Amino acid sequence: MVLVKRVYEVTRFFPREELIGITSQMRRAAVSIPSNIAEGYGRLSDKETSRFLGISLGSASELETQLLLSVELGFASEMELNELLILNQEVIRMLVSLAKKIG
Repeated sequence: MVLVKRVYEVTRFFPREELIGITSQMRRAAVSIPSNIAEGYGRLSDKETSRFLGISLGSASELETQLLLSVELGFASEMELNELLILNQEVIRMLVSLAKKIG
């Protein structure tokens, strides 16, 4: 949830013409992470939980790519985007750990 909030805060200052482009993509990918975790755990099945954790992991990987592109395109300071990259990597590590525990 912290990652989602920070993505929204940082992308608020992205170029206006990117609102329906990378800004929207990044926000959707970020929101997808906790949403799919919640949906997976709401299914009450390890198999379903594992599947939705995988979807969350895919969204986190997508967000990582978009963050790297944003650095290359100069849409925000490298420091801000590095903070988001670090947060995203932490989320990825947690998702992998959870997925391993569920099996």
